[in-house]
Amino acid sequence: MNQDQADKIRSGNGFVAALDQSGGSTPKALKLYGLDEDAWSNDTEMFDLIHRMRARIVQSPAFSGDRIVGAILFERTMEGAIGDMPTADYLWNEKSVVPFLKVDKGLQDEEDGVRLMKPMPELDALLKRAVEKNIFGTKMRSVIDAASPTGIATNVAQQFEIGKRILGHGLIPIIEPEVTISIADKAEAEDILRDEIANQLDQLGDGVEVMLKLTLPEAANHYKPLVDHSNILKVVALSGGYSRSEANDRLSQNTGMIASFSRALTEGLSAKQSEAEFDAALDQSVGSIYNASVAG
Repeated sequence: MNQDQADKIRSGNGFVAALDQSGGSTPKALKLYGLDEDAWSNDTEMFDLIHRMRARIVQSPAFSGDRIVGAILFERTMEGAIGDMPTADYLWNEKSVVPFLKVDKGLQDEEDGVRLMKPMPELDALLKRAVEKNIFGTKMRSVIDAASPTGIATNVAQQFEIGKRILGHGLIPIIEPEVTISIADKAEAEDILRDEIANQLDQLGDGVEVMLKLTLPEAANHYKPLVDHSNILKVVALSGGYSRSEANDRLSQNTGMIASFSRALTEGLSAKQSEAEFDAALDQSVGSIYNASVAG
C-alpha cells in the first residue's frame, strides 16, 4: 500500500470522483453528455467515447488533488492512457489524485430484497493487474431494495468476503452496499445495514482498514459510528439518483463523510461545450461537491 496515497484519502480535503460507468450505464452517461446512440456503432466506439469524456474531465484544470482526493476507474480506463501516461499514473503523478478500480461485474437478479454481485471468476487476475498498474484500491457495488434483515446480512457478508480477498493483494476495498433511494423502507434498511457493517468490521483484525461507499442516509450522521470505527480508512457517499443539489445538501449534514459522485459530478457537462465552457461547468460542479464534502 502506498502510504502517501493512504494519508491523502484519510486526511486530505476533498472527494472521490467516480469515473467508473460500466457497459450498462455508459449509454446513459453519454446521452447526458450530449451524445446519442447514433454517435457510435459498436461497443469499442462507445467505450472510446466514454474514455475521451473521462480524459477530458481528468485533464481539465478544474480536476486536481486540491479538491479531489481520489478517482474510481472502469477497467478499460485503467488499461488506457491519458496523454502518453497510463491512467492511474497520470492521476497520481500529474494530478495528486489516488486511483481506484471498479472490480464488480454487475448484479444478480433481486432475491430476498437485495441484488448481490455476480460471480467474479477473474477477480484475482484483475487484482494482480491492478497492482501492476499502480492502483491503490477497488470498488464493488451491490444493491439493497428492501429492509430485509436476512437479505442485507447476506449482501454485507458477500461484500466483506470479497473485500478480504482484495486486502490480500495489498489493495484497499471500497465496500458499496447501495440502498435504493426510492424504497419506502429506506430508513429501516439503513438501520439494519449499519449494524451488519459494524458487525463485519468488528471481525477484522487490528490495523486492517477498508472503505465504505454508502447511500446518503435519511437521518443525518446515521453512519457516524462507522465513520469513527478503527477499521475504517474513509466513508464516502454515493449520489444514488439524487440531483447534485440535493446530494450536496444531504452530504453536508453528515460529519466525516465525503462525496463519491458519478452522475452528479458530470451533471451539466456536454460534448458540445467549448473547452472554456466545459472547464467552467466542471469547476462549478467540483466546487459545490468539494464544499459539501468538507462541510461535515
